[in-house]
Amino acid sequence: MKYRHSFHVGNFADVHKHVTLIALLGALKRKDKGFLYLETHSGRGAYDLSQASAEAEGGIARFSATVNNSGELQQYAARLGEYRVQQGNPRAYPGSPLLAAQELRPQDRAVFVELVAAEARVLELALAGNPTVRVETGDGFDRLRGWLPPPERRGLTFIDPPYEETGKDFERVTAAIAEALRRFRTGVIVAWYPIKDERDITAWHAGLSRTLDCEALAAELWLYPRDSRVALNGSGLLIVNPPYLLAERMRVWLPELQAQLDAGQAGGTSVRTLTPTPPT
Repeated sequence: MKYRHSFHVGNFADVHKHVTLIALLGALKRKDKGFLYLETHSGRGAYDLSQASAEAEGGIARFSATVNNSGELQQYAARLGEYRVQQGNPRAYPGSPLLAAQELRPQDRAVFVELVAAEARVLELALAGNPTVRVETGDGFDRLRGWLPPPERRGLTFIDPPYEETGKDFERVTAAIAEALRRFRTGVIVAWYPIKDERDITAWHAGLSRTLDCEALAAELWLYPRDSRVALNGSGLLIVNPPYLLAERMRVWLPELQAQLDAGQAGGTSVRTLTPTPPT
């Protein structure tokens, strides 16, 4: 397994994921009843950007904590700042597990699955002493079956595979979404996907529209033309069973985020509903 989250830590896709994740968890917290947060490909959770690749310079380094108008971006900036103060390091950077753990209430739980044992161990140490979380070493796709449905009957599943074999991973994500819905029909599911070739994304969305029979959003942010020869043109999040008013709010803050991250102003954003289509 060659992939490590640390190779891409802090890039523009990371920021897109993390702002959305905090917004989704905030929506779940509008109700008092607890929920399960399940993450399938967690990484180590804690990073130091002084040791990161140049990708962070095109992502979190462009994010400003002081010019945000949207509440969602302000909240992300606050969480990032709090974490750096706690660590005593202005270059400290929390991955999605640590951000999610910050949002949990006593009645909520989280399970973080990571395939690479060394990465899982670092994550365990970063979350040590937190009674609401559990870290597992294993294949996150397989562990969906072990944790869904949760006894709380409320939850958010975050699927974030490495896409080392893009076509195969798209197939596994589709299968994982179908399995999660079969086991936990009302759960919120978020799956990240890379935008590298517009044709691949169009075909995948078309296939999902034939597979899904519930509401789903595709929320995308891109910094380069969607079919250019750049390693990563954009970042997409498929959100199944999205919370109330999520799409409306994303149409407000996503363009604001894109404007900060897109130095060349060549990109764009999109939030659209995938309309189920019956198979022919």
